Amino acid sequence: MGELILIRHGETEWSRSGRHAGRTDIPLTDAGVAAARALTPMLARRHLVAAFSSPLSRAMHTAELVGLTRVTPDPDLMEWDYGGYEGMTAVQIQETRPGWELWRDGVVPGDGGSPGEQLEQVAARTDAVLDRIRPLLHNGDVALVAHGHLQRVLTARWLGLDATAGRLFRHPGPGTLSALGIEHGRPVISAWNVL
Repeated sequence: MGELILIRHGETEWSRSGRHAGRTDIPLTDAGVAAARALTPMLARRHLVAAFSSPLSRAMHTAELVGLTRVTPDPDLMEWDYGGYEGMTAVQIQETRPGWELWRDGVVPGDGGSPGEQLEQVAARTDAVLDRIRPLLHNGDVALVAHGHLQRVLTARWLGLDATAGRLFRHPGPGTLSALGIEHGRPVISAWNVL
């Protein structure tokens, strides 16, 4: 049985400054490019049978830089749609909503291009991804290039937990790799936030 290899896209200006970048398509910084390239040796040791990526350019560019070929863009791997909080930092949001926490309080609607998503909607997307990926793991590893909050929700769902458990996992740093596997018939986290 293969492992599910989660790759967070490399650094962007917004990830560096802590701004919520859901659907805004932001390019990688030079540091983001370098971090993605640094993951190549770890992936070279893997028997990858498939690769999927968020269609946003920061994820697709990361997939290219780490050496993945035949990457299938998957809209279900896009980041949480932060709605009216798109582009804001947690500190800015808490100025108008003291004590705000994404996992508990969610987002407010934004404009037409970013209407916002509730956690249950993000979880439904990750469940759909996992349903498509699980059969492929019988033949080897599968790589997913995506985003931090999305990966945390997907990990919770892989483990059979409620999506709110994603708050318990450290936010993956840009340009890092994590792995989900099976041990003694149970889903596990094999590696988390590896540089």
